Amino acid sequence: MNTDEVNQPHLADGWDVRSIPDQTGKSFLITGGTSGLGLEVAKALVNRGGKVTITARSESKAVTAMKYSGAQDCIALDLSDLASIHSAAKLVTSTYDAVFLNAGIMAPPFTKTIDGFESQLGTNHLGHFAFAGLIKEFIGDRLVVTSSLAARFGTFGDKSIDEIRDRCRGIGRYSPWGAYGDSKLANLLFVHELERRRIRAGKGFIPLAAHPGVAKTNLAKGASGTGHFAGIASVEKFSDAIFGLISQSAERGALPLLCAATLPGINHTAFMGPSGFMNLKGSPTFTHSKALAYDPALAAALWQVSEELTGITWEDSAHA
Repeated sequence: MNTDEVNQPHLADGWDVRSIPDQTGKSFLITGGTSGLGLEVAKALVNRGGKVTITARSESKAVTAMKYSGAQDCIALDLSDLASIHSAAKLVTSTYDAVFLNAGIMAPPFTKTIDGFESQLGTNHLGHFAFAGLIKEFIGDRLVVTSSLAARFGTFGDKSIDEIRDRCRGIGRYSPWGAYGDSKLANLLFVHELERRRIRAGKGFIPLAAHPGVAKTNLAKGASGTGHFAGIASVEKFSDAIFGLISQSAERGALPLLCAATLPGINHTAFMGPSGFMNLKGSPTFTHSKALAYDPALAAALWQVSEELTGITWEDSAHA
């Protein structure tokens, strides 16, 4: 049984950006801060007095995002490239009160990263695993990892070391949505393994997970089509109508992330998401995922593979 919702602070109904405490004097780092959820998180924190640094893959996107959100600084980072991750980590020289591991891709056609990882697990999990491991000494209070409802569809097959390694390396049959589910399940497994390590050490920042429900962002633009129905105008129009009914804005989708980072009194890991029907939309609440997300054996196996593939050993990695 998970304890995400046990002994947590009271969370008022209708929590929104107006509920964020004053963040003057606090600093934040957000990966993927140029669009979607990350952009709205940056804007909200700046509006509450926070100092925000975002990461970006392109200078032009960074300039536009900083103008919109008010973020004060930007670090060049491509999570699909370990060399870029190491370069970006060297630029982190001061402590952030909270770091958001938010950047991601969703259901693209099969590709591999520069380092030979399946693109979704490589970007959404392995890239963040490496980056956070390199900058861990500069994470002050909380680490907020963006997961998804799609974590419910992640499996990692037979859950063996070999199967996890093969999926991370893109070996075997590829399903765009299956790989996305695995990557979002990996985010949750990472958070809970990190919490177990924090408890054993008796110190460290609190790792938290959050998901936006179904939010209207540009993440889906790179997603693979809808199988046999892709390109059929009537089906796509119907899908758009249904999506409009069950989704919420990126601004609303960012609320669980913001709540995880700023709600006073959180003292252990939690998973936050929308409070509405099936957690699709609504105000933030403490929630939970499927039992597999809390499996310590699977989490430990994923951690082992992640260190092996990225070359980042958390206990020994140095910021250099």
